[in-house]
Amino acid sequence: MFLIRGVGLAALSAVCTGCHSSGSQNKPRPNIVLIMADDLGYGDVGCYGCGDIRTPSIDSLAADGVRFTTFYSNAPECTPTRTALLTGRYQHRVGGLECALGIGNVGRYDDAIRLRRTNDMGLPVEETSIARMLRDAGYATVISGKWHLGYEPKFFPLKHGFDSWFGPVGGSADYFHHIEYTGKPVLYQNDKLVKREGYMTDLITDHAVGFIKRKPVKPFFLYVAYTAPHTPYQGPNDKKSEPVPQGEYSKGSRETYAAMVERMDQGIDRILKSLDDAGLNENTLVIFMSDNGANKTGNNSPFSGYKGNLFEGGIRVPCIVKWPGVLARGVVSEQPCMTMDFSRSIVRAAGAKPPSGREFDGMDILQAAATNRPVVRRTLFWRARRAQRTRKAVRDGPLKYIRLQDGGDVKEYLFDLEHDPAEKLDLFNDQLENVRKLKALLQNWEQEVKHKR
Repeated sequence: MFLIRGVGLAALSAVCTGCHSSGSQNKPRPNIVLIMADDLGYGDVGCYGCGDIRTPSIDSLAADGVRFTTFYSNAPECTPTRTALLTGRYQHRVGGLECALGIGNVGRYDDAIRLRRTNDMGLPVEETSIARMLRDAGYATVISGKWHLGYEPKFFPLKHGFDSWFGPVGGSADYFHHIEYTGKPVLYQNDKLVKREGYMTDLITDHAVGFIKRKPVKPFFLYVAYTAPHTPYQGPNDKKSEPVPQGEYSKGSRETYAAMVERMDQGIDRILKSLDDAGLNENTLVIFMSDNGANKTGNNSPFSGYKGNLFEGGIRVPCIVKWPGVLARGVVSEQPCMTMDFSRSIVRAAGAKPPSGREFDGMDILQAAATNRPVVRRTLFWRARRAQRTRKAVRDGPLKYIRLQDGGDVKEYLFDLEHDPAEKLDLFNDQLENVRKLKALLQNWEQEVKHKR
């Protein structure tokens, strides 16, 4: 089995001559645009089989680049995945960020609650972000969209190496009134609260496009963190005089959800066109991914489970990359990979480096894709916590072990993803030796990533 499919040998040879381009002396370092959807399911995108939502812009990225079919978010929720993305490491190393920060800056499990009491619940600046690594290497760094890594100003993006930021600070907000259901305003321009008229998805797009249109002199890292299609469910034509109340946040139809995704796709089209209009398309690496699986309004098919759990539907999500001259067009990669793998790839592509003694946990997935490496067997880990619930999983090759604990209640599963990707056939009682091996791997990993704060 090989890493990529759907490209001829001649085309592959031509592309691979540029595989080293990020370090080449005769080609400038690439601009990097990272687009993250919020709670978008594997089956919510056309090129992943969705039939009721139109996503031509996202699909065009797949036609022009690499579509990953075994890509996992680092977590089944927002905050921990974003922690892994910005640090390039398992989020568990940080402490207190294994669960999404609650609306109104609420800690949701013991470590987070403890840190909240001392106003320390967020991503510490000591956790060197990839934005700081890139800025130190001469990049302009911009975030347009959701942060969700700390409500305290000491955790804000500008403290983490971003030159500028526009977007909401927390996990979700009314798309038109830009407040949380507590009534708290959450829309920021850099470190100050601001008021803007408009639909949140459009405002995030506008800020990103505006930055590109100014034609930055430096190479740039533009992180576009959409809130769509996260709750509350509000399409672009659903503005009301009053904000959505808390009790209505999770209520919405598939039609509204589709409208939210399609508006995001239209925004992505505007971003791609602005790159082309500015003459930047050929030297820009574009990455699209979701931060975790969808809830029940979304579509995670063909997988089981939803956001918040560790069955495939909660963590196996869309991911597409376009990099002209480096990655071949129309490629499908079956390589198992995670959010944090792209952190390592981004830093390498920019010619940057992590601080001494602070290694990445992930692999350089784009280097692997560019050079058509055979699929590498990997061992990947997850742990998610909320209240009295702890969910753990490990995938080693095709086998995946899941442990769900809710107080004193424990359920365990074993699946063979090669033959049962939908996780319908539990092999736990039939392969106890494999269960023992996977549990040992998980236990050793937990010790390795144990946090110190």
